[in-house]
Amino acid sequence: MIVGIGVDVVQVSRFKEQLARTPALRERLFVPAERGLHVRSLAARFAAKEAVAKALGAPAGMNWHHCQVVVDAAGDPHVLVEGTVAAVADAKDIRYWHLSLSHDGDLATAMVVAER
Repeated sequence: MIVGIGVDVVQVSRFKEQLARTPALRERLFVPAERGLHVRSLAARFAAKEAVAKALGAPAGMNWHHCQVVVDAAGDPHVLVEGTVAAVADAKDIRYWHLSLSHDGDLATAMVVAER
């Protein structure tokens, strides 16, 4: 059963400017394994984190580091949650995450489906 759906779109050039203006933003939003990625990948991962929050109903108090995008051996992206994000997901009995990432021109898009 689908519990929530989240979608987010990030303008890559604007996101790049924000990272340049606020260097600490990279550390605030991303775990160490994500930080060295190209800005297009970071924008897509930020969109995925936002989409996860939306799928959960955007509750307050979630830590950005408790949600990350990992890639399996085949190159497919997956949502990995822990801590504050996992606590909200557990309370909603979410057991499966479906993630789709896309890039087109200057846009990075993520769609997340949270399922029981």
